Amino acid sequence: MEIPLDTTLPGPSYTSEREFAREREAALFADWFCVGREESVPEPGDYLAADVAGESILVVRTADGLAGHYNLCRHRGSRLVPVAGAQPAASPQPSGCAGGAIRCPYHGWTYGLDGTLRAAPFLPELRRYRERLSLHPVAVTTWGGFVFARLARRGGPLQDQLNGTDGRLAEYPLEQLRTGHRLVYQVAANWKVILENYNECYHCGPVHPELCELVPAFRRGGGDLDWDDGIPHRDGAYTFTLSGTTTRAPFPGLSDRARTRHLGELVLPNLMLSLSADHVAAFTVWPHDAGHTTVVCDFLFHPDEIARSDFDPGDAVAFWDLVNKQDWAICEQVQDGMRSRMFTVGYLAPMEQPSADVGHYISVKLRPDQILDH
Repeated sequence: MEIPLDTTLPGPSYTSEREFAREREAALFADWFCVGREESVPEPGDYLAADVAGESILVVRTADGLAGHYNLCRHRGSRLVPVAGAQPAASPQPSGCAGGAIRCPYHGWTYGLDGTLRAAPFLPELRRYRERLSLHPVAVTTWGGFVFARLARRGGPLQDQLNGTDGRLAEYPLEQLRTGHRLVYQVAANWKVILENYNECYHCGPVHPELCELVPAFRRGGGDLDWDDGIPHRDGAYTFTLSGTTTRAPFPGLSDRARTRHLGELVLPNLMLSLSADHVAAFTVWPHDAGHTTVVCDFLFHPDEIARSDFDPGDAVAFWDLVNKQDWAICEQVQDGMRSRMFTVGYLAPMEQPSADVGHYISVKLRPDQILDH
């Protein structure tokens, strides 16, 4: 008898390195991947380095805007900016200032901020090949203060991937917000396990007792909530802190609804947004292999609040750190279970349908005959 539930992707999609390699090309490289915040590159010459599923890239502020390049010298392949090595870095987004040019530390080949070769010591004849020896380009765009990079040469606009998120969050001043704190986690789970967990609250009752105190409806699995309209808190609560309150003012211009409800958005493939009236928890998901992922949680606040002498993000940070660690622990349990020879596919309850979006996304990116089913 057929079980009347939708299913997840097949087991190897979460555990196979071969399948992960396919996803890198078809999704993580082919689509717009969130690599950080625009505030980290405010002036010409500023850069951020990012590891996009094993490919190191640079996003550089030029006089005309942002430019993206592979972190790769055209001479001998040296990194232009040092990376942490094979192990996941404490943060996948180191930043710095290159000044007016990018200089390779190995032999001194020097590139303009736009990637054009400027100088190669003792090789003046290379001047006529400058265009052919420019840094390999990476497409870059922005939305809401977030920076997105696309490693594939061609692809659709970011607007397609936002899938209406920009409209649903239009009243939030995302571009104006600034980072007040950062938490970095190393999670022994597949990146899709983390996204699927974020996109449902069927697990909230068993896994998140403190969160359910703040949002009592979560005890019922979240199936009767209107996610697009926002999530109501318990009486007297209006933000994601242990008390449900804070001394921070709400973002200017928010509607009464937004001042009292919590919104969540998933921008595939790697940006998760949780929005309260006074802060935004922005999660970027950084896959390393089939079973290991870095998750960076940036806490975004209005600059007027950060400028206050008594600014303290600790109430939001403490709450989210508690909830995050509960999530990562259960995701690691799921990942470990998926390695069993008996796991072939998972099932999705009706209230988990948003989690199915992740599987649908991968299924569209990979041709059906490319998805392992055994």
